[in-house]
Amino acid sequence: MGKQVKLRIDGQEVQAPAGMNLIDAAELAGIHIPNLCYLRGMKGIGACRMCLVEVEGLKAPIIACNTKVKQDMAVHTRTERVQEIRRFVVDLILSMHPLDCVTCTKSGVCNLQEYAYEFGLKESSFSRKKFTYPVDEGNPFVKRDPAYCILCGRCVRVCKEQGTNVLDFMGRGIESKVITANDMPLHESGCTFCGSCIDVCPVSALREADREKKGREWEFSRHESVCMLCGCGCDITVSTKGDLIQKINAGSRSPSTEQHFICTYGRFGYEHVDGGKRILSPMVRKGGQLQEVSMKDALEDLAGRLKKAGKNTGFISTASILNEDAMTLQRFSGEVVKTSNIDSTASLYARPEQLEKSQKAKLDKADLIILVGVNPSQWTRVLPALDVAVRRRLSRKGRLITINSQETALDKLAEINLNGDEIQAVQGMIKSVPDHGIKVDQKLLKHVQEASTDKNMQQAAEMFAGSSNPLIISDPAFFDVASNLAWIKGQAMAMPLESNARGVVLMGVKSKDNTFQDMAAVEHGLVQRGRSTVKLLYAVGDVPLSKKPDGVDFLVVQSSSFTGLAREADMVLPAATYLESSGSMVDYLGQLKTVEQAIEPRGESKTHRDIFVQLAKNMGATLKKPTFSEVKKAAGTEVILSVADMSRKEAFQETPESYLQALNAPVLETSRLLWLKESGMT
Repeated sequence: MGKQVKLRIDGQEVQAPAGMNLIDAAELAGIHIPNLCYLRGMKGIGACRMCLVEVEGLKAPIIACNTKVKQDMAVHTRTERVQEIRRFVVDLILSMHPLDCVTCTKSGVCNLQEYAYEFGLKESSFSRKKFTYPVDEGNPFVKRDPAYCILCGRCVRVCKEQGTNVLDFMGRGIESKVITANDMPLHESGCTFCGSCIDVCPVSALREADREKKGREWEFSRHESVCMLCGCGCDITVSTKGDLIQKINAGSRSPSTEQHFICTYGRFGYEHVDGGKRILSPMVRKGGQLQEVSMKDALEDLAGRLKKAGKNTGFISTASILNEDAMTLQRFSGEVVKTSNIDSTASLYARPEQLEKSQKAKLDKADLIILVGVNPSQWTRVLPALDVAVRRRLSRKGRLITINSQETALDKLAEINLNGDEIQAVQGMIKSVPDHGIKVDQKLLKHVQEASTDKNMQQAAEMFAGSSNPLIISDPAFFDVASNLAWIKGQAMAMPLESNARGVVLMGVKSKDNTFQDMAAVEHGLVQRGRSTVKLLYAVGDVPLSKKPDGVDFLVVQSSSFTGLAREADMVLPAATYLESSGSMVDYLGQLKTVEQAIEPRGESKTHRDIFVQLAKNMGATLKKPTFSEVKKAAGTEVILSVADMSRKEAFQETPESYLQALNAPVLETSRLLWLKESGMT
């Protein structure tokens, strides 16, 4: 814990960390200082003047959002003087703001409405001003209505800090306006439709395009969960009314509002839950056609087939299932079916030990980030939250080194780009580290004694040596060599493409005999050729294969959507989506996160673990669902790094972009996200 400062706020003694501003310090004591432009985690700009407070010993009120706490400071937040100033500010804003709170969708969570209520302002005492700005609603995601804008600047600041730079101010005074370049509509501005602007807008100037008539804010139930659509595993807040999802916003586990981020997929892809490709009942192939049967009949039939197939059964799963499902699958395959043929899609781009040896890290604490073979991008929608997290860290004095054989989206922000062979670049860095006063074990130096170095590698080594908390984020293909940097100092982690790849491997879903490639008959990604090594293949989750592997006599697909593989299955079992399940996952930084069920499973769909437990019962075995303590223990495995091999592992020949699109095809094709593809914006 850092240095603490004692002060008094409204007569209450408060202890706050040195350097904290007065708004955040007051919140520690449960005291709210009104504000409209402040975003926790970002430097205050004092644009709205709502957070003025009086400090004993000072003649004039000061802005709380950018005033730091001082020892023995005495602060008054509700004096007659500051309340009158705040009342004036709200009164002035109301003169330029539509007074339609009765029908406004933001009613109940609108900051302006809250303060107007506090001051008893039903309308403005100033002359009404009305602007005839057009509404931007040319896309299915974000509706932008400048008439409601109060010029707080939150959307502009968030958009700039995460690097999209779509929004900015135009004009001066009361005729100022938040615009895109050349005042073009969002879909022509380079907007990625992440919706960060929606999350921070305190009024109704920016909102979901379909927000109207979905219900009032106080009617919603909110569920804290995790997006499972890519390797970032972002926190989300799911708002439901009845048993329908009404909207999804960036999650609230982090206290800093500006740190919240989800991409277009995570925010708007929930419609696939009730989309046209949803599997709602079990089906069995009869006479060449899939026909609906009862869940009871399907599981009894499958239990007999699994008993007969035994060791000739293979289980393949996506790496986007929850920990509890993965652990139950591992137990079911080994203890009930008694086969060692089990693996996940994570093995397509990473070896199990690479994910198991990935360390726990806090990206927002790293003073140096080194990206090895990783190219996150908001615009190609490849690990977009990682792209945003890095950009935000750089805006807070973090530093970046990119090591990649190709140009990356973050190259322009990096202090050093080591372009070319990734392994040679890391080896050159390691060899150069001792030249900058850092001791390196001789075991490691022996591995790089033949490596060549250049000026850029020397400079990168100097930055690394001078950092206090470096974080190395690597493509799994280069993790072994990259982890050697963390053996010197810092943390290293392999960046997966799927949300729970680390968790699935830690829960035991990894190859013990035949690999995913062997069982699915694929090579170098998703190219299907050759024959499967198993006779009964059981696919769990929306496995991104297009056809039944040759050599498989019976194919079971346990999925939420009619994928290409499901259409060729001999039996289809309806599985719940992550929005219909509860449990946990391990994100790419090693954090164990809980996933809260938001809605009931559709049709006859069940969680993967419930299906396995019932199947085990039909096979005459007892299979218990894992407890959270068992999952936590498996996820908390201590990582001890050692000197690793310096060679590149077998390349994954699918591009991350094409793989993620294949993985999320059911989501992209059965929601408004299809508009991105049809508009050429994917």
